[in-house]
Amino acid sequence: MHSQTLEGTRLALHGIAELVLAGPQYAESHDIRLRVTPGGFGTVTAPHLEVDGLELVTPRTRLPIGGTFAGLARAAGVDARPLRDVYTGGPDFDPDEPVVIDPRAAGTVLDARGADALRRFAPDVEAVLWPEHFDLGISLGEVNYGVSPGDVHVPEPYAYVGPWTPRIGAFWNTDFGAAKQLTELEGADALMAFFEEGARRTAADPRRPS
Repeated sequence: MHSQTLEGTRLALHGIAELVLAGPQYAESHDIRLRVTPGGFGTVTAPHLEVDGLELVTPRTRLPIGGTFAGLARAAGVDARPLRDVYTGGPDFDPDEPVVIDPRAAGTVLDARGADALRRFAPDVEAVLWPEHFDLGISLGEVNYGVSPGDVHVPEPYAYVGPWTPRIGAFWNTDFGAAKQLTELEGADALMAFFEEGARRTAADPRRPS
């Protein structure tokens, strides 16, 4: 798959996550958290909206994803809302930008293995899909664990382990901790093993001097 196709689809879905789901949810319920669903992702409270594959699902209908972010939001009965007043460093989408999604790339971005692995790794911790960076993650014992569809750090979908206090050692290969592309982690078992190794390395490796 062409990297630009994957990136374009990731950005389009990220834009929907912020402008069409999390933004309107924050306006109504003061909550930006999203959740992963079997077919994509959705809000955790009102308004109840969900991306299911190539459709936006509302309590009344299913809408094909397309047009602009603002138009898609209007069709769903909400107003597209950026979250620049809530966090910094997030995406910079224009509500009037077109939404273009490649079906095959969408399947890669919406891969549910991360949710399965996190659930098995930490069954008592609820994973959150954050609209700021569009990553699914948890925090456990002052360590962040999660899966990202790609970003400025790693352009391909990847899993990560990020101790709040960085560690030193061969396992840690990024500024924020450790990252491994999902193409190197086949299945939820491999993902969970990566998270478990991250927990062991966090406990064993020395802290990076501040």
